[in-house]
Amino acid sequence: MREMNPAMDADAAPLSKAGPLAGMTVVEMAGLGPVPLAGLMLSEMGADVVRIERINTDRAFLQLPDDFNLDRHGRSILRLDLKHPHGTELVLRLVEKADVLVEGFRPGVMERLGLGPDNALARNPALVYGRMTGFGQDGPLAGRAGHDITYLALSGVLHAIGAKGQKPLPPLNLVADYAGGTMMLVTGVLAALLQRAKSGKGQVIDAAMVEGASMLAAPIHAFMAAGLWNETRGDNLLDSGAPFYDTYETGDARHIAVGCLEPHFFAEFARLLPLDARFVGGQYDKELWPQMRAEIAAKVRQKTRDQWAEIFDATDACVAPVLSLAEARRHPHNVARQAFVKAGRLDRPAPSPRFSRSPTFAAAPPDERAPAPSVILARLGIAESEAEALVKSGIVGQ
Repeated sequence: MREMNPAMDADAAPLSKAGPLAGMTVVEMAGLGPVPLAGLMLSEMGADVVRIERINTDRAFLQLPDDFNLDRHGRSILRLDLKHPHGTELVLRLVEKADVLVEGFRPGVMERLGLGPDNALARNPALVYGRMTGFGQDGPLAGRAGHDITYLALSGVLHAIGAKGQKPLPPLNLVADYAGGTMMLVTGVLAALLQRAKSGKGQVIDAAMVEGASMLAAPIHAFMAAGLWNETRGDNLLDSGAPFYDTYETGDARHIAVGCLEPHFFAEFARLLPLDARFVGGQYDKELWPQMRAEIAAKVRQKTRDQWAEIFDATDACVAPVLSLAEARRHPHNVARQAFVKAGRLDRPAPSPRFSRSPTFAAAPPDERAPAPSVILARLGIAESEAEALVKSGIVGQ
């Protein structure tokens, strides 16, 4: 497992920034879910991310120690009184120096704070202003509350996930929050930065999780249009409907994942299981699928998960042991790739993707040696004497 960024002291804040976004400044308005993950990713790509937290705010759930709170890793943290005019003015002064602002409030909240796109872009016309919501900035549901499962339900994607005859199954909060949300927001920010390099002008990004989740399912919509997919859950090629694309319980009550879609991969799977030859010739004959599934299930129960992993190791049968999150960190391939890192007391996935010339590093958790608010503000162009006065006044938190 990789250790911390070599440009970091073992327990300290970054000594220098590397990565493809080095030199960029991002203002992140603190929130939950996809925006903080976007802030982490941008930080680990080299951006100097300043996270703006409200002075008086308590999260009702998921209270994490700083070592484990990725929402705060790799950032400079400023706690501001955003109800005070001097607090919002301070954010606008930071925006003047920034390349990007990202926020995840309901539509209208930033405007009511005096920090909406019109005010921000008036101060900095080159600013990329990224907005993340569940439903978008307009429309009948724009002001409604929701979470990943809400947006996934309204995208149609949740309906498609689950076993045949069973209820829809939420895939953690990965699809709407982090794939349809974080990844679409980061993609939009990077695209807008590229466009700004040509025009010199910033713009506003309206990223909606329900639309992001829908976009991820675009190929499924195409399959449906072509008559290759139906609306019955668990009855299609990739939703556990096909017996050669599903999970099976092993003899030790664990599982393997089978994904041999192509005939030559399926033939290899059938040889090693072994599976009756008639199924190899009729892989895509849906009339055979119930019998095929029953035979695969019976065979798989004859050995343990790890025995099957050894049998299928170094083959193209597309069979893998279903690992727990902890086991994944110890898998030989992940170890060889240094796919997980040690960041303080936290074992976590390494930054992704990787860059050949601009290496990224895991962000450090904040600690008692993090720079004081006045130092952070001074670095962003606010005179240290003024910054200290703002701290004393209570507009900037310690």
